[in-house]
Amino acid sequence: MTIRSDTTRGEAGKRRGLALHAVTLIAFLAASSAPTPLYPLYQAAWGFSALMITVIFAVYAAALLTTLLFFGALSNHWGRRPVIVLALAAELLAMALFLMAQDGGWLLAARLVQGFATALATTSLAAALLDIDHKAGATINSIAPMIGMGVGALGSGLLAQVAPAPLRFVYGLLIAVFLVQMLRSARSAETAASLSATRWSPRPRIDVPEAARKAFLRVAPLNIATWALGGFFLSLMPSLIRDMSGGATTWLGGGAVAALTFAGTVAIVTYRNKTASAGLATGGLMLSLGTAVILGGVYLASPTLLMAGALVSGIGFGAGFLGAIRSINANVTASERAGLMSAFYFESYLANSVPAMIAGYAARHIGLAETATGFGAFIIALALLSLALPDAECPRKTAEQGA
Repeated sequence: MTIRSDTTRGEAGKRRGLALHAVTLIAFLAASSAPTPLYPLYQAAWGFSALMITVIFAVYAAALLTTLLFFGALSNHWGRRPVIVLALAAELLAMALFLMAQDGGWLLAARLVQGFATALATTSLAAALLDIDHKAGATINSIAPMIGMGVGALGSGLLAQVAPAPLRFVYGLLIAVFLVQMLRSARSAETAASLSATRWSPRPRIDVPEAARKAFLRVAPLNIATWALGGFFLSLMPSLIRDMSGGATTWLGGGAVAALTFAGTVAIVTYRNKTASAGLATGGLMLSLGTAVILGGVYLASPTLLMAGALVSGIGFGAGFLGAIRSINANVTASERAGLMSAFYFESYLANSVPAMIAGYAARHIGLAETATGFGAFIIALALLSLALPDAECPRKTAEQGA
């Protein structure tokens, strides 16, 4: 009876820990996409140029990537809980800056702080989830970006339409969420069974353990294509839909992001008990097909086709992302997880930000449709390349077997 009672308490504690860190991760990703539908409103209110939006995006990406490079493995040395609490404190500062923003300079400062906070959060929370349960942690790490970005973009756009103070209400709501999660996280159990024996120092590093290197290289083309597609939706898709619909409502740009990410969530739930190889294969196929449909929508000026392409691409987004995370984490130890996830997210956010910034520049010089064509061709080429690569280093065990 005592053994059964202890086991029950242990399982309950595991579920509480997974739920806590999952909600926190979703909140961070929601906050990261919340400003996207509001940029046209900021432009109208404050009169800054489209170039300023690109600069704001670049500042966020630079802060996030720099933090991943220098601080990505910090939770391997300090523990998951202290780094998660630090990330939440920084995110609260970022939300306060958004809430009080008066011009583009405030947005630059807010995105700078938010990039730092998001980088700390994604690596430490991802490692904590894998510490608690490898199978469930991999699934949550795959689903959280989908749900978070979709809820953030769609929710922010909807609130801008119906809530008072459209440029501020969403940030007040997020401040309340992060305050609650900070208090809960501060009281939570440390998940790292052991910490790195080496002394941490703030120097740039990319930690890909030897056991994960072949799998990391194998999934790189699909992972880059997946996150570049996310950048496409956050940078070009709102403008494409607005031009086609003759000035559509604010929420529709966020709706395209939500269609992509919610379809990705469905794919992850569907593939959570399939092999990593199956996820990668489906990811490459559906990502290339969905992107082709999107390009068809661009040239036929059809928002409906764009949305259909978002749904098809979202299946590839989710299945491929889950397959990638499961593949690279199959053989690493707990003390290597934060560094590996830092390297993975560094690659992911680099793929998310750099093509989007190039596209933002190109759209002003060669046109929106032409830029979308080049962007889409790049994504399709990488997705098809991933289908041609050998599969030997991707674990074939299902999630039920611990892969």
